[in-house]
Amino acid sequence: MQDPFYTKQKRKKETPLLEADAWIDSSLYDFFQSLGNGYTRFQDAMSVFHVYGIRRWLVEIISDAFNFLAIGLVLMTALALSAFQATALGEFNKVDDYSVVFLDKFGNEIGRRGIRTDDSFELSQLPDNLIKATLATEDRRFYNHFGIDVLGTLRALLSNVQAQSVVEGGSSITQQLAKNLFLSSEQTLERKITEAFLALWLEAHYTKDEILKLYFDRAYMGGGNFGVAAATEYYFDKSVVDLNLAEAAMLGGLFKAPSRYAPHIDLAAARGRANEVLTNMVQAGYMSEGQVTAARRLPARHVERFDEIESPNYFLDWAFEEVKRRVADSDEIGFIVRTTIDPVLQSYAEQAVSSIIRENGAAYDVDEAAIVVMEPSGEVRAMVGGLDYGKSQFNRATGSARQPGSSFKPFVYATAFEMFDYTPSTVIRDGPVCIGNWCPKNYNRSYAGNVTLMNALTRSINTVPVTLSVRTGRGPIADMAHTLGITSDFPVTRSLALGVASVSVVDMTSAYAVFANGGLKSTAQGISSITSLRGETVYEHDSDLPRERLISEKTAGYINAMLRNVVTSGTGRRANVEGVPAAGKTGTTQSYRDAWFAGYTGNYVAAVWMGNDNYRPTRRLTGGRLPAMIWQKFMEFAHTNIEIKPLFGVDFTPRQFDRGEETENEQSLELLRPPSLTAMAAQKLLQLNSVISEALLDQQSGIAEIPGDEIFGPVAQNLQVEQ
Repeated sequence: MQDPFYTKQKRKKETPLLEADAWIDSSLYDFFQSLGNGYTRFQDAMSVFHVYGIRRWLVEIISDAFNFLAIGLVLMTALALSAFQATALGEFNKVDDYSVVFLDKFGNEIGRRGIRTDDSFELSQLPDNLIKATLATEDRRFYNHFGIDVLGTLRALLSNVQAQSVVEGGSSITQQLAKNLFLSSEQTLERKITEAFLALWLEAHYTKDEILKLYFDRAYMGGGNFGVAAATEYYFDKSVVDLNLAEAAMLGGLFKAPSRYAPHIDLAAARGRANEVLTNMVQAGYMSEGQVTAARRLPARHVERFDEIESPNYFLDWAFEEVKRRVADSDEIGFIVRTTIDPVLQSYAEQAVSSIIRENGAAYDVDEAAIVVMEPSGEVRAMVGGLDYGKSQFNRATGSARQPGSSFKPFVYATAFEMFDYTPSTVIRDGPVCIGNWCPKNYNRSYAGNVTLMNALTRSINTVPVTLSVRTGRGPIADMAHTLGITSDFPVTRSLALGVASVSVVDMTSAYAVFANGGLKSTAQGISSITSLRGETVYEHDSDLPRERLISEKTAGYINAMLRNVVTSGTGRRANVEGVPAAGKTGTTQSYRDAWFAGYTGNYVAAVWMGNDNYRPTRRLTGGRLPAMIWQKFMEFAHTNIEIKPLFGVDFTPRQFDRGEETENEQSLELLRPPSLTAMAAQKLLQLNSVISEALLDQQSGIAEIPGDEIFGPVAQNLQVEQ
């Protein structure tokens, strides 16, 4: 009988863990066993390389050589890190300067700036004699080596040791190009190693012809010339494609030491070097002795260089800085720039400045003047930055910031017209006004009572613009000046309404041009287009772009009418041009340090500054005198035999010229030439009579800037000296 509590137990199977344990044990045993066997076989194999005796010493030497080689390679790599960095982007060194040829508005050359260079010629266009002369002298194995001419370097080293001086260079053309493109000219071991690495990089990335073309374009050839094309034009006044053998040999000798062998420095040395180049061509097998005989007998002659172009140098300096800004992102280094300059107007401006200072500068103790002339649309037609560019290259038209005095007041009136419902007929009281403890006075220390804004600006009353500045706030006046074209920063002080700010002549011209063209923006610009030497357009001014309106037509019309009244009835009467609707404003600063006249017609805008570089006060010179006279003289000539355009907001019928007036106008141009002593005396008497008459009129009308007691002294004293 089966026990009811008995349960049949199934027999357990053997666990797989035992199998895994056994597999691991056996695997470890086999691994270590095979490892030991492998090591034993390695020992058996290495025993073959065990050497003894003399062979052991040979192995040790080879082993040490490999060690030193590895150390040397690491060191060379460390020294070449700068080469790796230089070639990381594949960019060449920027040239120290650009080569710029400037043309006037008509396309005629007026001057150059920067270096001279021309890379527009392909290698296939260069004369075969020039290429052979260069290769024979600089690198005969150029087309055979990989960038470093080992044989040439050893040969040069041997020659230098024998001569006990450096008589032959060991650098290949590729190495020289690497130095020109990436490195400086310092002579150090590190630079030579870097140069070698860069030469290898150039050979890997450029063909031989491309390397040679870069070499011909970037090598310095003396006289400020870079490249064979520019050097050919400078030394021989011809195109590089027209070089003869003697000239090619002379150029081929310049690569080594251009400052020593340049023909304009030492013609004898240049010819001696050219003779060596001819010998090198014969030795290299490029030519026979008979073929170079004529070049030896008739060596090259360079042309004498004279400055034949009367360049507007102050303008070119200003335009050159603008060109460099415009082409900063270009890979080109040579450019042709067409400017807005008008050579006739430029000559008028230069002669007007020089004649007035020559005749009257000593009487008023004033040495310098500047003028900028532009059309109302912004094209600069003339710029004079000083009396003599040869003596001082400082451009007073663009680089000098001087206080404009009362010529700043139109900005105050324009602000008031924009902010309030004022007109030129609006009445403002001319009376004492104070801002804190500052109480400005009028020039004649008197007050006129109630005056119109027209009358206040015409007579250059001080209290009225100060009163307006209180009503508008000084901040809006400063904003107005900057909006119209004043780029310099100046403090917004209580005396801002009277022109206590720093401005440049070119900025004042731009600001006044806004009034002339009816309130539209007019920024001075002197560049019409920039092209590369290959004819590719880099920049072109678009004159058809719509102009931004800066002030309303109403405000521009009000200002024009008021400034026209300044010229006809106020402080600027010496600037009046018969038959031309001229408008402008005088300006005189404290202690007579600066005198201004800024004005415009329908054709041109011009601002004139006069003063002394050391801020020495003049002898009571006001803007209504010599500056207005310079402005008037220029405008009189500038408006000869041209269509007189109307002035916006001014009711005036311009004069009309006919052919019969040309003779009279041509005779008037003679006034710009230095007069004889008799003519000067007669002219001074007429001037004195005119000044006396104007002084009496000034006293009667109460005009502030030209009191009668200031006029008699300087002019009469000057006349007395001449007598």
